[in-house]
Amino acid sequence: MNRFHAAAHSPAVTTRIGVALGIAFGICFLTGLLSHLIQHPPGWFGWPSRPVHLYRITQGLHVISGIASIPLLLAKLWTVYPKLFEKPPVRSVAHALERLSILVLSGAAFFELVTGLLNVAQNYPWDFYFPSLHYAVAWIAIGSVVVHVAVKLPIVRGPKEPEKPSPGLSRRGFLRSTWLVTGVAVVATAGATVPLLRNISGLSWRSGKDLPVNRTAAAAGVLDTARDPAWRLEVATAAGTRSFTRAELAALPQTTAELPIACVEGWSHSAVWSGVAFPDLLRAAGAEPGAEVRVLSLERGGLYATSELPGTHTADPLTLLALTLDGEELPPDHGYPCRVIAPNRPGVLQTKWVRRLEVR
Repeated sequence: MNRFHAAAHSPAVTTRIGVALGIAFGICFLTGLLSHLIQHPPGWFGWPSRPVHLYRITQGLHVISGIASIPLLLAKLWTVYPKLFEKPPVRSVAHALERLSILVLSGAAFFELVTGLLNVAQNYPWDFYFPSLHYAVAWIAIGSVVVHVAVKLPIVRGPKEPEKPSPGLSRRGFLRSTWLVTGVAVVATAGATVPLLRNISGLSWRSGKDLPVNRTAAAAGVLDTARDPAWRLEVATAAGTRSFTRAELAALPQTTAELPIACVEGWSHSAVWSGVAFPDLLRAAGAEPGAEVRVLSLERGGLYATSELPGTHTADPLTLLALTLDGEELPPDHGYPCRVIAPNRPGVLQTKWVRRLEVR
């Protein structure tokens, strides 16, 4: 083995890159788990409506840490691959656990990172439902990380080997190269979620000035029904159902707020929305703010044709049934005749083309 290989495959290099990869994976897992809980909340879980940018930050960290994990994972595998072909293949129970954890971790990590990248690009060359399988494999990945760390902890905490000067790339040089490539990957893509980096993130997706559209009105099959003059918003309460025309909604007190849409695909954009605050709308319909509300869309068959607004959001005056976007009538692709814009919520739960609200 030449001196470069000896430096790159040393335990000290493997350990340091492994620690960085573990941190990146941990952040990615925890923020992904949080997003899952927000979208599918169990009874014990609650998510606040303030601060308005919190979900934007957590989902941005999710995608950025995932991007950072790609070069870290490749560097980690480069440092350990000679050990995978050592003989005998299994020397002890701990050695068997280490090899198994590397195999499971590598497979799960590659699956998560590759499918995650294709998801942010909205490219789905598979038949399975991405969120469910991505979530399940994330638990496998983080479990293998825990096992691997437990097995390798004595090495991490043990004495470090002194670096011997040698020509070519040293351990320190290999590590610096890894950190540099990771930093470049993050900066090149982080503009999708970090506004300050949009002008220098050449590889970011959805980073233009206009608010992106994931699903158009035509794709949702609602162009005709959204423009139908007979459209009415139905608000069902315990006292009965009241309907509102769009003109009647516009005649109610209007609230204007700058709020972000933060997508589970990693991009986020802020815009100025105007419409009826949910507390005002609920009072006008004969209900009290703070009640849970089920939101139904004109889109009948989409995965996110309905959503649930918890009481913390329906009581917040920044939760809007939006009628305008950046001072102009809401375009059909952004939800005309009206849509939900709530602070600190995933974009997939900001239901467009609203037709009915069911107050519980």
